[in-house]
Amino acid sequence: MSTEHLVPEDLRELYLVKEWRNAAGVLATACPEEWADIIDVLRNFRLLRSEILTAGGRLSPISQQINGAFDSRGWKEKKFETRITVDDTEYVSPTHLVDCFKGRVALELEWNNKDPFFDRDLNNFRLLFDLRAIDVGVILTRATELHTLFNDLGKPFGTSTTHHEKLWPRLDGGGGGGCPVLTFAITERLYVDDGDEAVEAARAAVAERRAAARRKKRNGVSPAAGSGEGNDEG
Repeated sequence: MSTEHLVPEDLRELYLVKEWRNAAGVLATACPEEWADIIDVLRNFRLLRSEILTAGGRLSPISQQINGAFDSRGWKEKKFETRITVDDTEYVSPTHLVDCFKGRVALELEWNNKDPFFDRDLNNFRLLFDLRAIDVGVILTRATELHTLFNDLGKPFGTSTTHHEKLWPRLDGGGGGGCPVLTFAITERLYVDDGDEAVEAARAAVAERRAAARRKKRNGVSPAAGSGEGNDEG
């Protein structure tokens, strides 16, 4: 029996929701504090025109908005050091960095990566669950329907990037193994046209961050992660 009904109705109207192995039930009962954070962040998120049209470098402004909201609630990037011992032999079992982690909940944001990142995320959840490091995984991505909006705005995204029609078959195929996984896909109902002035302000802010990063580099200081250097827009 599905527990998707435990996702508040207002969120089910704003996001496409799909779970694996009763993940909503696990979050609501075993991880209530983290579940409250997720609900709060998703309720407050809006897909702003200014952020769609502004390139952010390593992280898009949309990713920065979401990551910042979780960070302010105590969620942090997490790298797990994992090993498996067989008899007297120890094997390193590497895992990937988790975008947001708190308690026993791992959350990945896939806004505009190549779709094989979904395989990486689900396999990471499976391994961490099997090692008893997490109870549940969450993936936040975009709905495929947003491609029409992006095209209308003159900012097309590739069909081979991360969106829910690339994720859900992997989820149904058991990509997460025994780990409960809850997925949310951002829909056009979250879109807000915040005007041309906001677009210009967002672009100016990005330009200033890049200029500051270049100044630090000239002075021999490495730019901080997420400063806008690089090419990914996760």
